[in-house]
Amino acid sequence: MTITVGEVRITPDLRTATAYVLPLGGKDAEAALEALRRNKGEIRHQVGKALGIKHTPDLRFAIDDTFDRMDATRRLFDDERVQRDIASDDTSDGDGDA
Repeated sequence: MTITVGEVRITPDLRTATAYVLPLGGKDAEAALEALRRNKGEIRHQVGKALGIKHTPDLRFAIDDTFDRMDATRRLFDDERVQRDIASDDTSDGDGDA
């Protein structure tokens, strides 16, 4: 299974890192999360080794919903009413006066 890591957020104290992941095609996301969680110790070891750091953060995994949010935004912009507002805004003089 191929997994994309879209983002990693680390707590300010560097103790915990949350990786936002999504399997290729978005299918079997829960199974992918479970596999990552099961193998978190080995993944953490490999990350620490690759980065050459003494203390590797505890790893957590969550589904990356960025693509879902992007799709929702696209649908919003495709809405007829939004398109009408955008078109009317394009015809304004753009100086900020209403």
